Formats: sequence, C-alpha cells, structure tokens
Amino acid sequence: MSHAGPSSPLYLVDASLYVFRAWHSMPDTFQDSHGWPVNAVHGFARFLLDLLERERPRHIAIAFDEALDSCFRNRLYPAYKANREPAPEALRRQFAHCKALCAALGLAVLAHPEYEADDLIGSALHRARPAGFHGVIVSADKDLSQLLGERDLQWDYARGERWDAAGVKARHGVHAHQVADYLALTGDAIDNIPGVGGIGAKTAAVLLAHFGSLDALLERVDEVAFLRLRGAAQIAARLREQREQVRLWRRLTTIACDAPLPYAGPAATRAEADPDMLQALAATLRMGPMTRRRLLAAAGLAPEAGPGAAAESLPG
Repeated sequence: MSHAGPSSPLYLVDASLYVFRAWHSMPDTFQDSHGWPVNAVHGFARFLLDLLERERPRHIAIAFDEALDSCFRNRLYPAYKANREPAPEALRRQFAHCKALCAALGLAVLAHPEYEADDLIGSALHRARPAGFHGVIVSADKDLSQLLGERDLQWDYARGERWDAAGVKARHGVHAHQVADYLALTGDAIDNIPGVGGIGAKTAAVLLAHFGSLDALLERVDEVAFLRLRGAAQIAARLREQREQVRLWRRLTTIACDAPLPYAGPAATRAEADPDMLQALAATLRMGPMTRRRLLAAAGLAPEAGPGAAAESLPG
C-alpha cells in the first residue's frame, strides 16, 4: 500500500460501544434462524452502514474488546473492571456475528486477548501517523481523547459531535495529553479504578492546570498545601500517602500504543468483500431486504442504496 497524503483519514471505530448501545436500545424480537437474539447485530449493522455510506472510508479498522478479564491491566491490578458482570451468552454470540459482518465487508477487525479496543485504536493510530494519516476516532469515550494529536478528530457519532485536541479542554477541563493523569487522580468507576480519595473532577483539573502533569504534581507535592483549594492540606497528605497507587492508576488509564495489529503497512485498507460470507450472514441473521441491499452496496456488490436509506432490519 502506498503512503498517504497529508490529509488521509484513518477511521478507527470503537465497536463495543455501538454493540452495547444496540443491545440496550433495540427490541429483543430480532432473532436469528436458530432463535437467538440478534438485536445488537442489527443495530450495529445500521450504524456501520450509515458510517460507510456517509464517509466512504478507504482506510478503516473496527476495534472490539476481547480482553474482558485477560488484559495486561488485570495482571497489574486484579480488581480492574472486576465490578462488571460477565456478558451473557446471547450477547457474546452477537459480538461474534458483528466481527464476522465486518470481516465479510472487507473491514479490518482489531481484537486481542491482552489488549482492549482503546489500545488497539491507539496502536493503529500510532503506526499510521508517520505515513501521513490522521485519525478519526469514532467513539464518545472520553478515555480515547488522550490519543488526539493536532490533526486528529474524535466523533461522537450518535450525537453528531466532533472535536479535536483543542476541544478536549472545553469538554473535560483538561488538555488531551492530560486525560490519563486526570483519570488516575479522579478514578474511573466504570473500570473500577479508585483514584485518589477526596480528588474530584474540578480539583484534578485545577491541579493539572497548575502543575502540568501527574509526575510534576507528585514531585512538587509540598506546594499543594499552599494552593487556593478547599482542603488543600488534606489533598497534599493523600497524594503523599497514595503516591505509588496513583502511579499504578495512571498505568491503567494510559492507552497502550504497542499492541500487535493484524495487518501489514501503516494503515488498515478496505479489502474486497466476501459475497458468500455476506449472503450467509444476512440469511442467518434474518436481515430484511433493505438491509441486505445496503450490505451488498457497501460491499460493492450491488447498486448503492445511498446515504440515508431506511434500514429496515426486520426479522423474517
């Protein structure tokens, strides 16, 4: 594959977010040919087709979470994400269908037992940048904002909102490069990361605005007591006491950019679709006729349905 020009986008999709959203929002009357629910697959297919029709990406990768309890972070901190209930079998089956659907459309699928989707997105972006690509990260997850460089964008697809690195400060109160430090200080209940007791979002933002980074904050912790912060002396004491813990939290909140990727070259390129696999999946998942036409059009196998076409993924 030839290297990209200065404005070539690499779309990096946080698939699990959209699969979960469909799982919770779509009715469970959608069933496959074996009677298993496929509501999440149908919802994810609608989202994916909308994205492909609207953006027509040449370079795109779809990242899935497989490292639910086997991630390298679990070795660092066994309680990482231990507050999450295991996905039910019906949902695990749908994740497998979503991956198969992406593969059938010729899209690169990123999944690894030791790295989360965020790490795979970060690693793909890290590899692609030197070749002239900029990232378009399709996700609402604030953790991913730490990856944004000056030419990258993050896109909350459901809300139709896009922002760059400069826009992170307005959204979260800290700069993009401070997001991992911010989450280490405040904690992240979703991932079961405790953070530093007594430090909330506003306090963390003030500390990082003053010191610039977590490392500088810990090196100059004696200065904290003199800041105009409520409970400044107690905050300084907690930081001293929890110095090693907060460094561990920062290892957990920092996205890895060295995960192995399943493709050669600087960026994932759309490959040829597999028409037999696509037809078989559409039949198994009982996709409606409009969705089947859109799938074939997205795969370059039929006349295009066009952006905005109704996606009637009706069972039967």
